[in-house]
Amino acid sequence: MEVLFESLELSEEILKAVTEMGFTKPSPIQAEAIPSLLEGRDVLGQAQTGTGKTAAFGIPALEKVDISDKRTQVLMLCPTRELAVQVTEELRRIAKYKKGLKLETVYGGDSIERQIRSLKIGAQIVVGTPGRVMDLIERKALKLDFVNYVVLDEADEMLDMGFREDIDTILESVPDNRQTVLFSATMSKPIMAIAQKFQEDPVMIKITRKEVTNENIEQTYFEVKQRAKIEVTCRLLDAYDLKQVIIFCNTKRKVDEVTEELSAKGYSVESLHGDLRQTQRNQVMAKFRSAAANILVATDVAARGIDVSGIDAVINFDLPLDEEYYVHRIGRTGRAGLTGKALTLVAKDEKFRLRQIETYTKVKIDKGVIPTFEDIVGVRKARFIAQVEEAVSSGDLDLYEDMLGMLHHTTGFTTEQIVAALVKINMGLQKSEFADHDLAWDADRRPAERGFEKRGRFEDRGGRGDERSSGRFGDRGGDRGPSRESRERDGDRPKRNDPGMVRLFVSVGRKDRVQPRDIVGAIAGEAGIPGRVIGSIDIFDAYSFVDVPERDARKVVEAMTGNTIKGKTVNIEVAR
Repeated sequence: MEVLFESLELSEEILKAVTEMGFTKPSPIQAEAIPSLLEGRDVLGQAQTGTGKTAAFGIPALEKVDISDKRTQVLMLCPTRELAVQVTEELRRIAKYKKGLKLETVYGGDSIERQIRSLKIGAQIVVGTPGRVMDLIERKALKLDFVNYVVLDEADEMLDMGFREDIDTILESVPDNRQTVLFSATMSKPIMAIAQKFQEDPVMIKITRKEVTNENIEQTYFEVKQRAKIEVTCRLLDAYDLKQVIIFCNTKRKVDEVTEELSAKGYSVESLHGDLRQTQRNQVMAKFRSAAANILVATDVAARGIDVSGIDAVINFDLPLDEEYYVHRIGRTGRAGLTGKALTLVAKDEKFRLRQIETYTKVKIDKGVIPTFEDIVGVRKARFIAQVEEAVSSGDLDLYEDMLGMLHHTTGFTTEQIVAALVKINMGLQKSEFADHDLAWDADRRPAERGFEKRGRFEDRGGRGDERSSGRFGDRGGDRGPSRESRERDGDRPKRNDPGMVRLFVSVGRKDRVQPRDIVGAIAGEAGIPGRVIGSIDIFDAYSFVDVPERDARKVVEAMTGNTIKGKTVNIEVAR
C-alpha cells in the first residue's frame, strides 16, 4: 500500500507546508521513521545524505513542540555549521505555518554573544554543532532542563571529528525521559555504543545501499596522470557542457590549487574549505546557488550540508579516502528524479581504491575515454554557432553591421581571417603542453613518476625510528611520559606498530591543554581523512605523537602546516 503524507496524521499546518514544497509521498526513511517518532519511540536510522532524513526527524519534532512554551524543547546536533544551517532552513520551510515557533542555529565562527541574546529571548528548537553547544551550556546560556527530543544527525561524522566526549556530556545533561533520535551513514561499534547507552528500545531503520545509490547517476572513471588532472577536468567540463558542478578534493591546499588554475583558464569557480569564515562561506554558496559561479571546488568536510538542486555532475578530482565519502559525494547530483553524472579521475596508484569503492557500492563504474583536444574544439565551435544563431535571431544588429567593412579597411584582412580571429577570441581555447597521449597513465610508467613514494620523503627523514632516542628530542628528555587518557582509544582503531602506519610529531602537548579528541578533530577536519583511521596518540608536556596511515601522512602534514590546535599554531612532521 502506497504511503502518502496525508496518511501520516500530520497537523494541518505541517501538511500544508509540505504540500507547498511539492511533496505528496514520503521517502522510504520518512515513511518508516515519522510514525515511530510520532508515537514517542526512539529511532536508530542508517541513511545517507539526500535520503530525506531531515524531514524524517524534523516533522515529528515540529509536531511535538509546545509553541506556548518558549523554553528549549528540541536539541539537534550536527557535525558542521553548513549542515546545521541546512537543517534549520529545512525546518523553517516545514514550519512555515506554525506561528510562534522560534528556531536558533548555534555554531563556531558566528558571534556567541548574538547567539546568547537569541537564546535568552527563547528558542523552542536549537540546532548546533557539539563544540558551540558545549560552550553555551558552560556559559549557562543554553538550558536543557526541558528538552524532550534530541537528534544526532550524521553521528558517525561527529565521532570522526572527535566529538565523542562532547556528545556524551550533552546527552547526559538532558532529562532521562527524552526521546533520542540517531542517524548515521554507518553503524560502527562507537555508534552502537552510543545507541546502547542513550536510547531505549530504539526502532531500527536502514536504507539499504541499493536505495542510496541513485540509479539516475551515470558513474564513469578516467585513467589520468596526476599532473594532467587539471587538463582533463577542463575537457570534461567542456565536453559534457556542464552547467553546475561540484569538484571534490581531499585537502584544502588542493582545493585552492584547482580553483586558481580553473579561474586562470576562464571558468567561473569558487572554493569551499575549512579556512573560510562563515560570511565567506555564505557568499560562496549564494554565488553557487544563483549560478553566478557554476563550479564549486570543495573538501568533503566543508561540503557537508550543501543542499543545492540541479547539480549536473560531481567530479572526483581526488579519489575519496573513504568509500562512504564517495557515496556522499555522488549523492549531490541526480536528485529529485533528475539525471546526474559522477566523473572520477583515477591516477595509477589510486586504482586499488577505485576497486574498493566498486566492491563497497556493488556498482561497476564504467571506464571513460578522455576527450581529445579536437573533440573540445568541435564542441566549442558548435556552441559558438548556436550563439551566433541566437544573436542573429534576436535582431538589433544595426549598430554592428558596419564593423566588417571597418575591419577590412583598417586591417586589410580577409573576411575569413576576421571571422576566424573572432571565433578564436570567443572560444578562448589554447592547446596545452599536453599531447593527447600524455593524459592517461601508461602501463610502463616508472616508479619515479608516481610522485610521493614510500621511499624518499620518509626515508630521507630517517623513517620512523625511535623518536625518543633521536637527537631532535634530546632537549626534551625531562618531559613526563604520555598521559593516560591519550591511550584510551576506541578498540577498533589502528594500533601502534600496525603495518602501514606512520608516526607524526605534533608541536603541542599537555601544557597547551590538548586532548586526543583535539588532535583527531583537527586532522580529520583539515586533512579530510576519517577520524577512525587515526591510530595511537601520546601526549607529553610540550609535544605529542600521533600515528596515521602511511598513505595519508603527506596529506596530514600539508593540511596541518600553519594550522592551529586549541588556538596554537602547530608544526607537524614525520617523527624521527
